[in-house]
Amino acid sequence: MTIPFPALPYPIDALEPHVSARTLEFHHGKHHKAYVDKLNAAIAGTGYEGQTLESIIAASKKAADSGIFNNAAQAWNHTFLWNSMSPNGGEPEGALADAINERFGDLTGFREKFKAAALGQFGSGWTWLVNRGGALEIISTGNAETPLTDDVVPLLTLDVWEHAYYLDYQNKRDAYIDAFLSELINWEFAAENYEADRAAA
Repeated sequence: MTIPFPALPYPIDALEPHVSARTLEFHHGKHHKAYVDKLNAAIAGTGYEGQTLESIIAASKKAADSGIFNNAAQAWNHTFLWNSMSPNGGEPEGALADAINERFGDLTGFREKFKAAALGQFGSGWTWLVNRGGALEIISTGNAETPLTDDVVPLLTLDVWEHAYYLDYQNKRDAYIDAFLSELINWEFAAENYEADRAAA
């Protein structure tokens, strides 16, 4: 069993003008695909072959097998990213909205703290909204690191590697973050993750 390369959950031009089809052609079609291809080549004939992507991430992290881990984690992170974005944006509702208001004061407070974390991530990495034991947190991870190896449940993420935004925003990471926060967050996906974690607790 090989790790599949997932299609985008929307048409390639669906996030325009905030994220262009050209960016997704490279980011999804080349960067993400390369992680999946390299991972499948690396696990062929090894003990990782036949495992789920999540199991490969956990096992390779424990074994300090950085080559496998980096490609596996980036494959997972990117799939999570595509689902964290939506052409319909909007605002959170229900229990997740209540949790955001309780933790960050309001949606504006969440956006301010998320933006500060995303701008503060030096170099390549990711910024995440996660649920840690019933409390929301904003965390950043460097390079290929993922919350899957921590005791948290990721709800949504933003990729702050330069390849995620350079074609559209050049060096203006702040404008890219603003577009994500105000226009692109898939709050339904985040709420599904939040409710699933609450149900499992």
